[in-house]
Amino acid sequence: MTQNIVSLASIGRFNNKKPVTGCAASGNTSCGSAAGPDDLSAEVWQKVQDHPCYSEDAHHYFARMHIAVAPACNIQCHYCNRKYDCSNESRPGVVSEKLAPEEALRKVLAVAAEVPQLSVVGIAGPGDALAQAEKTFRTFELIHAALPHVKLCLSTNGLALPDHVERIAQMGIDHVTITINMVDPEIGAQIYPWIFYRHRRWEGLEAAQILHERQMQGLEALTAKGILVKVNSVLIPGINDGHLMAVNTAVRARGAFLHNIMPLISDPAHGTHFGLIGQRGPTPAELRQVQDKLGADAKLMRHCRQCRADAVGLLGEDRGAEFALNKLGEVKPFDPHQREIYLTVVEQERADRQKAKEAAQMAQTNETPVLVAVATKGGGRINLHFGHANEFQIYEVTSAGARFIGHRRTDKYCVGGQSDGNAFDTTLKALDGVACVLCAKIGDSPREKLAAAGIEASDHYAFEYIEASAITWYATKARNEATAASA
Repeated sequence: MTQNIVSLASIGRFNNKKPVTGCAASGNTSCGSAAGPDDLSAEVWQKVQDHPCYSEDAHHYFARMHIAVAPACNIQCHYCNRKYDCSNESRPGVVSEKLAPEEALRKVLAVAAEVPQLSVVGIAGPGDALAQAEKTFRTFELIHAALPHVKLCLSTNGLALPDHVERIAQMGIDHVTITINMVDPEIGAQIYPWIFYRHRRWEGLEAAQILHERQMQGLEALTAKGILVKVNSVLIPGINDGHLMAVNTAVRARGAFLHNIMPLISDPAHGTHFGLIGQRGPTPAELRQVQDKLGADAKLMRHCRQCRADAVGLLGEDRGAEFALNKLGEVKPFDPHQREIYLTVVEQERADRQKAKEAAQMAQTNETPVLVAVATKGGGRINLHFGHANEFQIYEVTSAGARFIGHRRTDKYCVGGQSDGNAFDTTLKALDGVACVLCAKIGDSPREKLAAAGIEASDHYAFEYIEASAITWYATKARNEATAASA
């Protein structure tokens, strides 16, 4: 078991008594995903250091679990179609089974016993966590009593949020996500056909106005109590892509900790309104363009995976099927010693990763950044076969540093030992604009196909740290090009 823990570990614990520095000291309360202990107050760092959604670093090493106890919803979104017994779609609003609070507790205990890196349990649907608030709060009460070390999160559209802020604070839920796609009801009316509020259905502009007001009220009330709020916004080309700057300004003014710009998922097979009418989602370049427009001081989450409402495991993986109720059997007791071993190794691994990154960095001399794609299954290392990747993490790299900018989904090129040509076409689209793919292993055929598309593939850095390897690859490439030019 220890070997498994070592291979996954990396983020450490830090002294809770550190003085307030960085963003917190300057009064900026929206420090975000890439921030570390030197950027945040001790109180805030303690809340985010092991949270894979609130810390870019933690998402490599700590797992989350979503429990599907909230099937009802009080609004309709044109990008949403909830499904309660679906195992083959990876998107929000989809689960394989709905749970009662007691069933959810049993499932959480089973996961905690098998997954020592579990740090967060959240309720994100498949409807809205506060549409039937009593089920959500009862579930959290049971989990907190059994596993007090686990962080509790909820996700909401915000319509019912102002009515429950006091109880959220009393229960110690210090992470809340609100989906806010507009601050202009004219735009909101194009996204939300109706809401259900105060025992009646509201439609069109009136519905969007009510939703907007309730979202702002709830956000302000949460941040006033020191609760960390992440705002999710779905980027919908032609509808709110030019409006998200205004959304960012509004939520930051009200104390949002993070802003997560997510691409619209618009596959007609999912049965959503936008999917059926042909509303497209943004390209990776369009998504990044909007994120970059928000400015360097906007604290953005760039590692979101738009998870299912019953996802289990590290971001980018989903082990939910392993923990279906009918597969649980006798649930093992949670072993706190196993988790302490994990956390101890995590601290050392994270320190080693930072040292490797610093050792690889060089002074930059007007270099042009390039995009590098990484095949990884966690731990901050290049540890996945190219053909087994269903996503690539994307870094912007020079010899001075490697900056994580997002991830891109793909289909596995190799399934059951067989290559899938159609999947490779999907992979090439996902790698648009990428100069190099770093992976643990790659066959000659895909390597040659990538080269024909102008993309280098390298397994030279297999199982090494991502950032240090990407920086070293860039510096080596630059030296070789300079030598060739002078020959």
